[in-house]
Amino acid sequence: MNKVEICGVNTSTLPVLSHEEKFELLKRMKEGDKEARRIFIEGNLRLVLSVVQKFANRGENLDDLFQVGCIGLIKAIDNFDLSQNVKFSTYAVPMIIGEIRRYLRDNNSMRISRSLKDTAYKALKIKEKYINKNHREPTLEEIAKELSITKEELVFALDSIQEPISLYEPVFQDSSDTMYVVEKLCDQKSCENVWLEEISLKDALNKLTKREKVILYLRYYKGKTQMEVARIVGISQAQVSRIEKSAIGHIKKYI
Repeated sequence: MNKVEICGVNTSTLPVLSHEEKFELLKRMKEGDKEARRIFIEGNLRLVLSVVQKFANRGENLDDLFQVGCIGLIKAIDNFDLSQNVKFSTYAVPMIIGEIRRYLRDNNSMRISRSLKDTAYKALKIKEKYINKNHREPTLEEIAKELSITKEELVFALDSIQEPISLYEPVFQDSSDTMYVVEKLCDQKSCENVWLEEISLKDALNKLTKREKVILYLRYYKGKTQMEVARIVGISQAQVSRIEKSAIGHIKKYI
């Protein structure tokens, strides 16, 4: 991402247009002014560049992504409605992102049949039209009915166009720690260990008294406080605390 020149364009010299300049150029473009169109495109290439940077860690050629992003920019220009009270950048960014994502899907190393992709894209179009008409998202059943396919076929098609993510994609991050996708996965051995632990826990729970089971259920499955449990069971909060502590001790011993 230290490149200055992309597709023969020196990005350090790209112009920046004010809101008023953009509005004026858009009006001239609608009247067929080709020079205004050229200036407007050049004045928004930084917008394309900012979007491309979001995809920089995918190992794709930046020049290719920039060119695809420019296609998205031109589509946004051609479809932008001046009468709507929306900033051009607000309208253009999703279209640029969509164009790049479409390119990445179509050039994915995992080859997926064209018919499957077409089904998924048709489903997305139906969803968009449905939302515009009914002001709510359609259910999978409603989309599947419109396409005359089963819900399972629809889910399979939609899954086929999902972008793969890196095993080292962060899923949680704070100032001191980061968790990656790979850490959320488990191999066969560790999965078997979890399975055995679940069996051990069930066996341990079966050895508890009925009252101990009820109190643990309310505390750890229903998220009740000890005071709430006391009111439900009809004993004091101190008794709930004592029984809970004893039950957990029994479970630890059994496991």
